[in-house]
Amino acid sequence: METRIATPKLVVVDLDGTLVDSLPDIAFCINRMLTELSLPTVGQERVGEWVGNGTEVLVRRALAGDMHGKADEGYYARALPIFTQLYAQHTSDRSRVYDGVPEGLEFLRASGVALACVTNKASAFTHKLLADLELDAYFTLVISGDTLARKKPDPLPLLHAARHFSVSPDKGLLIGDSANDVKAARAAGFGIVCVSYGYNHGNDIRASMPDAVIDSLAELPGLFVVSAQARTAS
Repeated sequence: METRIATPKLVVVDLDGTLVDSLPDIAFCINRMLTELSLPTVGQERVGEWVGNGTEVLVRRALAGDMHGKADEGYYARALPIFTQLYAQHTSDRSRVYDGVPEGLEFLRASGVALACVTNKASAFTHKLLADLELDAYFTLVISGDTLARKKPDPLPLLHAARHFSVSPDKGLLIGDSANDVKAARAAGFGIVCVSYGYNHGNDIRASMPDAVIDSLAELPGLFVVSAQARTAS
């Protein structure tokens, strides 16, 4: 790997599409919701194009059948609680941690950086998913889509994390998978590294020009410039 980045003091990591492949559970619940509303179901790949902007937007996109269509408000009022109940019951049944994630998080923890998880997922689902997949112990701060007044791509969640850890934004780094992550990081003054997999509405993340693109969080030791002490600890 040619790109080298100085080790930040704070690393903020996205959840869906970066740490966890949660799409199978999300697609299952979206299709159950559509079935209950007597609407046609859709493929998992299509649902994956709609993920990333929070539950409400996801449900509206599913009802409209595309990224930008307008959902019928009557259907939306019925659909949102159906999906919410279903996803509360099936948050992590089919979801899995991506290969390389444990190794990457262990490396970051050994490097002594502060670690936070920032996601647009609702808090009830965020905490359950992290706990069920045994990732919660890595993060001393978790910011969900409903934690603050605004969510990504707004910079507020990242700036809140920086203030929480008393770290200057230019010493912070976001690891994510989407154009929203790149926009949030740029607006907050954070560095941004993206994974090549994940949910970016079907688009190549390289087009958003993050600072670096990696295929696995296990590649982080080759990406960061770390102290000899941290390398020994890892």
